[in-house]
This record gives sequence, structure tokens and C-alpha cells, in this order.
Amino acid sequence: MIKLCISGLGRAGKQIAEYLWGREDVKLISTCCSTGSKKLGKDLGEIINCRDTGIIVGTPEGIIRQQGRNFPDVVIDFSTPAAAIKNAEIFSKGKINIVMGTTGFTPQEEQQLFSIVNKYNNGLIYAPNITKGVNVLMFLSEMASRLLNNYDVEIIEMHHKHKKDNPSGTAHKIRQVINNSDSGPENISISSVRAGGIVGLHKVIIAGENDKLEISHESFSRKAFAEGALHAAQFIHKKTGIYKMQDMFNFGDVLKGYFSEKQKQEQQEQQEQKQMRGRVCKKADDLMVRNIIHLKKDLEDTCV
Repeated sequence: MIKLCISGLGRAGKQIAEYLWGREDVKLISTCCSTGSKKLGKDLGEIINCRDTGIIVGTPEGIIRQQGRNFPDVVIDFSTPAAAIKNAEIFSKGKINIVMGTTGFTPQEEQQLFSIVNKYNNGLIYAPNITKGVNVLMFLSEMASRLLNNYDVEIIEMHHKHKKDNPSGTAHKIRQVINNSDSGPENISISSVRAGGIVGLHKVIIAGENDKLEISHESFSRKAFAEGALHAAQFIHKKTGIYKMQDMFNFGDVLKGYFSEKQKQEQQEQQEQKQMRGRVCKKADDLMVRNIIHLKKDLEDTCV
């Protein structure tokens, strides 16, 4: 059974803790936060509004000092970029694999994070948005922008009013994925909305002169983050290297399977057409033979 730790107990971290607590397929054994947090030293149950769990919120340094059954296999990080980079050094040194759900990294901070993981030959899955659905949205948006390569592309993202990074890390990632495609548009703008308690919505608009395509994903609950985090933790367990959520989905295999099925279907259709042509040719040959026999008989009768 995979033993998990959660680093950061904000909105997403709390939801993930609630989702993981008491599960039978994985075990949540520890949580941690920054030294200045009011949650430090509290029982996790007090934070997620349930009975006492016996899990006392500690620090990353304290997690590393744990031994045996209390030492986690994977940590799920939903903190801040500065804290996440600092903690990545601690966790990677301790050989605890990382699910990085924290957003708002600059390109320089991303590279710093990856360098730390590579330095200690650790495992990390990097997910600016950890929900499964939005990663499918990225894949579909990339495919659509390639097919409609003369269309304009715009991205709209909406989140709750407390979200700090603007635009969202996911919106940046969507733009990056589309721009990296061979025929993606050069200029893609992002429009952001921060209002109320919107959990998260991302929409990609691909518009031509006479029609448009919209691909959107909306999270109704932060359980979507928790589900994605669990699958990411199961994926990165016992792995080394840096991965993205796309690696978890095996999109290449999906496409390969799709085209293999198409190819198989086309081959079957070609075989059926070949067989049909063979039957037609045989009928034509039989008819020709019969006609020759009749013609020969007529000629014999004429000669007689």
C-alpha cells in the first residue's frame, strides 16, 4: 500500500486530505506545512472537520526524520512556488517522490525544480492542473489547433476570487501545448476571471471566419483535484525522472490504438472488396463459358 503525505493544507490540500483519509487502497500517514502556519501542530481531523486522525501536522524537515511505517512513499504538494521548491530539495534528498500540484511557477522556478529532482535522481510528476479532464482538454486542443491551423485561438479561465496566480498555471500550460504544436497559432491571448467561489473553468475557443469550436472543462468540486492527485501518486510511485500528467494517460497509445483499429477496418474492407471482385470475376467467367458453349452448339447446329 502506498503511503502518502500532503504538503500544504490550503483549499486544495484540505480537500485532498478529506478524500484520502480512510481509503483502503492508499494510506495517508502525514501532512506538513510551513513553520509559520497556524495549522502546525494540530491534528489533521481538526482541519478537515472529522474525528481525531492521529496525524499531527508537521514540517517537511520533520517528515524526513520519520522512520519505518511513518515514512511516506509519495508527497502531494499543494503549497506555494517558493515553499514547493524548498520542500522539493528536502523530499528529493529523502527519496520521497513528488506529485507537484502547486501552480504559479515562473519558467526559471520550473527549471530550478526540475534540476533539484534530477540532482537526487528522484521522481516527480508535474501537473499545473491535476484534474484528469483538463489534461484531456489540453490534448484535444492541441489536436484541434493542428487540424484548424488557420483559425484563431483564445483561452478563457475562471477561478475563485482568492486564487493568486493570474492567469492560471493551467491556462499558461494550455497555451504552451498549443504553441508547441507544429502548426499552432503564434499569438494566443488568455482572459481571466476571478469571482466568487468558482472552482475552476478553462475554455479554448478556436474560431474561423464562418464557424468556431469550443473545448471546455469545468470542475464542480475540488474532489476532481483529489482524484487526479491520487492517480498521479499511484503513477509516480517507485519511478525516477520527471513526468507530466500526459504521460499518465498514454495518449500516444490511445491514438495508436485508434489508428490501428482504423487500419484494421480498412484492411478488412479491402479484403471484402477483393473477395467481392473475385466473386464477380468468377460469375463473369462462368457466364463467358456458358456463352461459348451455347455459341459452339449454335455453330454445330448451323453446320448440320
